This record gives sequence, structure tokens and C-alpha cells, in this order.
Amino acid sequence: MESRDQFESANQRARKIQASLPRALSAHYDRRIGRIFVHLNSKLDIAFSPHDAEGLENATPAQLDTIEVTPSGFGIHFPKLDADLYLPALLEGFFGSKKWMASRLGSIGGKSRSSAKVTAAKKNGSLGGRPKTKKTVA
Repeated sequence: MESRDQFESANQRARKIQASLPRALSAHYDRRIGRIFVHLNSKLDIAFSPHDAEGLENATPAQLDTIEVTPSGFGIHFPKLDADLYLPALLEGFFGSKKWMASRLGSIGGKSRSSAKVTAAKKNGSLGGRPKTKKTVA
């Protein structure tokens, strides 16, 4: 009996989510401007570069031509890449897993040229640069 109650509870939560969040109606890739467009049931369209989404960053235009929307409207599937994106996460600005997003943000931070970073690099250089690694002979 408990599993029936859990099943009904899960269905109620799903109905609540479906009523409160926008869902994708369709999606397509525009080769001319290199962006993926998602048309939502809220009459809003969103667009993003595939290079900003996990699993799509190295995709060719031919691989992006076919986009499927899941029956719930919360997922976007790229069959030629076997890649999926979750629409609620996209709407919150998350274009991949936490690990993937962290690696992207870390690489951007490493490229920064703040005055503090330049000063630290100059100071480190005047001290002879990075310390040499010791090679151990086994």
C-alpha cells in the first residue's frame, strides 16, 4: 500500500513541476548565426551557443541539425551526439554538470590579467620563477 502512496505522491510532484516551469515545444540549430534556439510554451525563445554547453562544445553543424524535445518538454536531446540538456538547468544558466562548469570557469579565471596577477607574476619572475622539480632516481 505504501508504494501506491509514494507513486501518487510522485505524480503530484511531477504535475506541480510541469505547471510551474516552462517546457520546450521545439528546438533547432541556426547555422547562419551558430546558435541553438529553444521555443518554450511560455511564448519565450532562448538561444545559446553550442560551444557553451557540455557535450556540444566540439559539435559540427551537421551534428546539431537534429534536435529532439523529450515528451515532458524538460529535456533536449541531440541524437547524433547522444547528448542531453535539461531545460530547467539551462534556464538557470547551467550548461553542464557541476564538474564541467567548474572546469570552464577555472580556465576563464586562469586567463585573467588583473593587476594583482601581473604584479605577482613579476615578483615571482624576479625570484627566479617557479621552483624546479626534483627528479628522484629509483
